[in-house]
Amino acid sequence: MVIDPSTLSHGAVYRWMIGSIVPRPIAFVSTVGASGRPNAAPFSYFLPITSRPPLVGVAIGPREGQPKDTLRNVRATGDFVVNVVDEPLAARVVHASGDWPEETSEFELTGLTATASDLVRSPRVAESPVSFECRLHREVPLGEAVLVVGEIVRIHAAERVLTDGRVDVEKLRPVGRLGGDGSSVVREVMHLVRPKVGRASGGGA
Repeated sequence: MVIDPSTLSHGAVYRWMIGSIVPRPIAFVSTVGASGRPNAAPFSYFLPITSRPPLVGVAIGPREGQPKDTLRNVRATGDFVVNVVDEPLAARVVHASGDWPEETSEFELTGLTATASDLVRSPRVAESPVSFECRLHREVPLGEAVLVVGEIVRIHAAERVLTDGRVDVEKLRPVGRLGGDGSSVVREVMHLVRPKVGRASGGGA
C-alpha cells in the first residue's frame, strides 16, 4: 500500500501516524496558571532534543481552535514539569486526559499529589518516578501545533527505579502510547551491542 497524505483527511493521517509511530513516550506535563491553579495533562508527541543544553520538546495542539490550558500556563509562568509515566500511574494519567473544564484541577480529579518543585513554579507529580523541571527555552510554531522546548534545570528520580545511580528501565516500567486507546509497558529489554568502528583519519587506517 502506498499512501499520499495530501489525499487523506486530517483524522486519517493522524490515525496512520499514531498507529505506526509507536510506542511513544508520554510527557505528563504539570503546570500552574496565573491564578495559581495547578494543571496536569499527558502528551505523547514528546521527545528529547539535545543534552547540551538539556532540552526536551512537547508538541501541543489546539483544542477547539484555542490553546490548551498547558500552553496557556507555560506562557504565563515560563516553566513546566515533565513527569514520567510508569505502570502504576497509567490509569490516572488517562483519566487526566479528558476535556475537563478549565477550572478543574487534574490533581484533585485523579488523587495525584502536587508537590513543590525546586527551581520552577510548576508543581511536580509526587507519584511520578522521574520528573524534569523545565524552563521555557522557546516556542516553535509548527502547523497547527506549537513545539514547546524546555531546558531541564532539575531532575528528580525515585530511588526505587535506580540501579547503581542510573535509571533501570526494568524497574521504571514506563508506559508508551500506541494507536487508539492502546498503551504498552516496558517489561522486557532487548540488549543489542553497537559495533565499535574505527574512523580513518588522514591517509592512515
